[in-house]
Amino acid sequence: MKLNELRDNEGAARKKKRVARGPGSGKGKTAGRGIKGQKSRSGVALNGYEGGQMPLYRRLPKRGFTKPNRLSYAVVNLGLIAKFIAEGKIDGKAEITEDVLVASGLVRRKLDGVRVLAKGEIGAAVTLTVTGASKSAIEAVEKAGGKLNVAAAAAE
Repeated sequence: MKLNELRDNEGAARKKKRVARGPGSGKGKTAGRGIKGQKSRSGVALNGYEGGQMPLYRRLPKRGFTKPNRLSYAVVNLGLIAKFIAEGKIDGKAEITEDVLVASGLVRRKLDGVRVLAKGEIGAAVTLTVTGASKSAIEAVEKAGGKLNVAAAAAE
């Protein structure tokens, strides 16, 4: 094979449709836009426009609402904590607080606190102090011989 023999696969590159280039092109004169009307003009964006009929997005009722003071937690799984302890990024003997998790890089930022979930296994007995935890996470830590303290949420 030589450089001059390189080709795209069959059908890989489609030719650009050149409209408004004379009657011989098959897309001349009105360039496939028909005659007159709003859509034949330039600068038309008719997304959701239904010809003056009340559009669907206005016919349907609004639903739900967003709680303005909702708390947002950084989520950590037990398996990740165990992995960071195994890699030596977190000292498993000392108490593990939210600040320790941030410093180790396991959590980017605390937000309204850190919540621990029970995904994964934790083998070592650790002492965790966080804002929130699932019941199964608390059971898993206590089963491994550790302790999981849940501090009251700061912004309640």
